[in-house]
Amino acid sequence: MDIEKIRKETPGLAHGIHLMACGSALAPQPVVDAVMAYLDLEAKIGGYEAHAQESAMLDGAYQSVARLIGAKPREIAIMENATAAWCQAFYALPLKAGDRIITCQAEYAANYVAYLHRQKKDGIEIDIVPNDETGALDLGALEKMICEKTALITITWVPTNGGLVNPAAAVGAIAKNHGVPYLLDACQAVGQMPVNVEALNCDFLSATGRKFLRGPRGTGFLYIREKWLESLEPAALDHFSAPLVDSSQYAVRDDARRFETWENSYALRAGLKVACDYAMDIGLEAIQQRAWGLAGALREKLALLPGCRIMDLGTEKCAIVSFTIDGLEPQHAVESLKTHGIAIGMTRPGSSLLDAERRNLPVMLRISPHYYNDEADLDACIQALKDLL
Repeated sequence: MDIEKIRKETPGLAHGIHLMACGSALAPQPVVDAVMAYLDLEAKIGGYEAHAQESAMLDGAYQSVARLIGAKPREIAIMENATAAWCQAFYALPLKAGDRIITCQAEYAANYVAYLHRQKKDGIEIDIVPNDETGALDLGALEKMICEKTALITITWVPTNGGLVNPAAAVGAIAKNHGVPYLLDACQAVGQMPVNVEALNCDFLSATGRKFLRGPRGTGFLYIREKWLESLEPAALDHFSAPLVDSSQYAVRDDARRFETWENSYALRAGLKVACDYAMDIGLEAIQQRAWGLAGALREKLALLPGCRIMDLGTEKCAIVSFTIDGLEPQHAVESLKTHGIAIGMTRPGSSLLDAERRNLPVMLRISPHYYNDEADLDACIQALKDLL
């Protein structure tokens, strides 16, 4: 990994230290150039004309996303964000009264709202897998909870509120053995580690472009395993997802784009394509090693601060670091570091409410270095926190 080249290609680093990849990472210059060039083309010749001229490149976005996660292009739908992608899969599943879904303690709040919505609307039941002694999803408990009424296993791979990495591939193996559909929220995973849908054995996977993938905001994607394209229809259709055949019938597309609608931002899609290619050119294994290594070094440095408690769970910890410091109010810390050109964040209990209630979590500080950061960035952040104390 050519860190000097990567840092030069990250214009945001000239304006401060950014340690919030789990929120919205700094885009590399090639991604910025792709978005701006497409917008410039639209301004010069018109939106429809730009689309026609760049149709081959735009279709290539599906190939780039597919290559990133080991899928087929026809299994990819490009969406405006990860939640929209996840909801398309979840609400399309024909769950009915009495069906049980299994989720995890670290589930993202937006997903859990959807579970409650379908519980209210359709009468489904929600089972929550307990954690094991490390704080990760308990695989043994999951195996025992599956019954004839289990209609879906749906978990968050990496929660938004800390460094936990749930055993997503092992969950997929269990789901496959029992013939239960598996929906995986990979929003915080894609871009910071290798992701392969075949190894994960997931039927559906959702992700965003703006986090560790370093793509534009307003982009995301949905993976749908090919076998589901024969039977799963979206909860809503338009004339792109299901063109009219005649005045009395429509024909649903035979690929995952049946979950898309006619209008979208093609400029952002151009940026998403470049972000996928950029990550693949560097290599996800190398990205994981560096980003997780920086996060590990950060945890060691934080542990030396008086009153600091690292709140991350699991034996395997990713590039999201959550912590509290006695006497330091998170909002004040975030705002103070911002005045020094250092961007960190915080996570409130409501974002992962089940986990927060189980552990009685307060508002926590959250830092997520990425591979474009270096040790000097970490040291500057630590010094700023020391100064506050």
